[in-house]
Amino acid sequence: MTLILSNADVENLLTMPECIDVLDEAYVELAEGRGISRTRSDSLTPTIRPDALYGLKSMDGVSPKLGVSAVRINSDILTWPKQGDSMRRVKVPSAPNGRYVGLVLLFSTHTGEPLAIFPDGVMQHIRVGATNGLGVKYLARQDAKVLGMLGSGWQAETQLTAACAVRRIDSIRCFSPNKANRDAFAAKMSRVLGVEVVPVDQPEQAVVGADIVMCASNTIDNIFFERWMAPGMHVSAIKRPEIETAALKRADRLIIHTNDGTPTHILTKDLVVPEKTKGKGWSVAEEIDFKALPTLPQLIAGKTAGRTADDQVTCFVNNLGLGYQFAAAGAVVYRKAKEAGAGTELPTDWFTEDVHP
Repeated sequence: MTLILSNADVENLLTMPECIDVLDEAYVELAEGRGISRTRSDSLTPTIRPDALYGLKSMDGVSPKLGVSAVRINSDILTWPKQGDSMRRVKVPSAPNGRYVGLVLLFSTHTGEPLAIFPDGVMQHIRVGATNGLGVKYLARQDAKVLGMLGSGWQAETQLTAACAVRRIDSIRCFSPNKANRDAFAAKMSRVLGVEVVPVDQPEQAVVGADIVMCASNTIDNIFFERWMAPGMHVSAIKRPEIETAALKRADRLIIHTNDGTPTHILTKDLVVPEKTKGKGWSVAEEIDFKALPTLPQLIAGKTAGRTADDQVTCFVNNLGLGYQFAAAGAVVYRKAKEAGAGTELPTDWFTEDVHP
């Protein structure tokens, strides 16, 4: 039988510590070349909405050790509105009933059969948080206690949850441009974490004096700058453009998620994509050779050095997601779902065939 799960099921089954632990272990397999991950692919075309583009995104990965493979697929309507001087990448919930479209398909590497199908949303933001949490675990000072957050959206929630899972954080300051959002975020996360999250009016108030600074935004422009760096600080980003190039160059130790600099972009003829224009999104930090930088899996596997002194500035950039993450986290969800009897089972024959493809 093939298991159908909801976002609510995934949220109930996958905790942040579990996601951190499974990625921590699985990344060793990836660093040693036994696990594999295909570079994310974005196919972009015009759509009927004049201020938007249609995007078909996919990524996949295989974990032989866990016996699973995963494909993540997103079918998106994309816009790039401006907020002040910054441009943001915003998905529009255009499917029936105002919904988004993202799926994870989990397969067995032993039989090839489809094990489970579920929405990507909850797992997506847990695995991003867990990845940056691993950056904190392996790069931040052991005595890091003060955290500055730039961003107050859904991704920011799991960034804080992950950081608090790997360090004893006792002070958090948060800035985002929308006062109502950051106030609501601070109140909610103070309750969730049991640590006071203080909303502040300027980004400098969040980052100055922080041991750890985490960026979690949907901007395609810089939001963290070299002038804010201080000895002993650890800085992290959930996407490439958030940290100014000069800051990346100044870091004593810069670790990225993957050596793939950008997704594979397939575009219709003459299509203009805002986040591919000069100085925006994927065009930020073009002078940095991402192929030559050490990666988080290499760091976890002991193949590259991390922080070697308390006064060093370390930086982790979660520059591109991996399909492999969905295989690793998906294995946990599938095992726990079977143990708990969660989800809905459908005949596997519905998703397989007796005709040679």
